[in-house]
Amino acid sequence: MTTEQVLQLFRETEALLEGHFQLTSGLHSPQYFQCAKVLQYPQHAEKLCRVAQQHFSKQEIDVVIAPAVGGIIVAHEVGRLLQARVLFAERQDGKMSLRRGFHISPGEKILVCEDVITTGGSVREVIDLAREAGGEVVGVFCIVDRSSGKANFGVPLISTLQLAPETYAPQACPLCAAGGNAEKPGSRFLKK
Repeated sequence: MTTEQVLQLFRETEALLEGHFQLTSGLHSPQYFQCAKVLQYPQHAEKLCRVAQQHFSKQEIDVVIAPAVGGIIVAHEVGRLLQARVLFAERQDGKMSLRRGFHISPGEKILVCEDVITTGGSVREVIDLAREAGGEVVGVFCIVDRSSGKANFGVPLISTLQLAPETYAPQACPLCAAGGNAEKPGSRFLKK
């Protein structure tokens, strides 16, 4: 899919929001990619995740893992396409953990998936978790790379859409200076 085709899909499903948002990273932005709105349609999820299949199909991937909540559908679809086991990590006491009986065995080849990457903090936590369990992380896939390729995980980062929309530190946000309050549409606020 071309960049314009992906953006059009986000617009058609009302998944590209315009306004004043606080991202999971804490940064503020006038745009928010609500991937859940586009991923609610399995045919769109498949189209968007085929990029991962095309890139990683020649590698032996044992496990696809994502940080909860946003990356779960992405990981599931990528795992289906690659015929790999799918896990997700959850925050427990402020730290990414494997729960629900999930495990990673030493030597398993791991692909980390996410819906949107801005700074990559959650992905780094999942990479650390996988490595601590003895897994070998071979790559990262996301639907939207808001870092425009600048997020560095020490492994290949593949995305369906790569761009760098405006982001601001909260103390330097012109939208806040104009008197606006940032919405928090992400999932970081979810509690156990």
